[in-house]
Amino acid sequence: MIKLNELSPPKGARRCSKRVGRGTGSGRGKTAGRGAKGQKSRSGGNVRPGYEGGQMPLQRRLPKRGFRNIFKKKYAVINLRDLKRFEKGAVVDAKVLMDVGLVSGRWYGVKLLGNGAIDYPLVIRVNKCSERARKNIEAAGGQVELV
Repeated sequence: MIKLNELSPPKGARRCSKRVGRGTGSGRGKTAGRGAKGQKSRSGGNVRPGYEGGQMPLQRRLPKRGFRNIFKKKYAVINLRDLKRFEKGAVVDAKVLMDVGLVSGRWYGVKLLGNGAIDYPLVIRVNKCSERARKNIEAAGGQVELV
């Protein structure tokens, strides 16, 4: 029987790391594989990502387009077809949707869209609702509450 404390990788599966700068006899002494002189041979010395040696970098040469609204509110979207899993007369809110796994991640609120159909009454508490979804739910005898 194999025991966890007796497990080990097969011979040759794990290599030792290269030890550099340990004398000329090691074959990796003196400059330790860094070449001779220059910024990249110094300790802590290297060029930042995107640096092109003083040439105008690519991210500055390309034209800038568009606008990103940093105050945009991101809503978690659910559709009517997703509500089929709830039984008749159930109260569906953000907490319930998270527990079931329909909504996850960071969001500002929940928005209900009218993709699909539902034919039994539900009480739905969301932040936003499309007109089509509202009509479908109210036609089935349910209600939509905006919170």
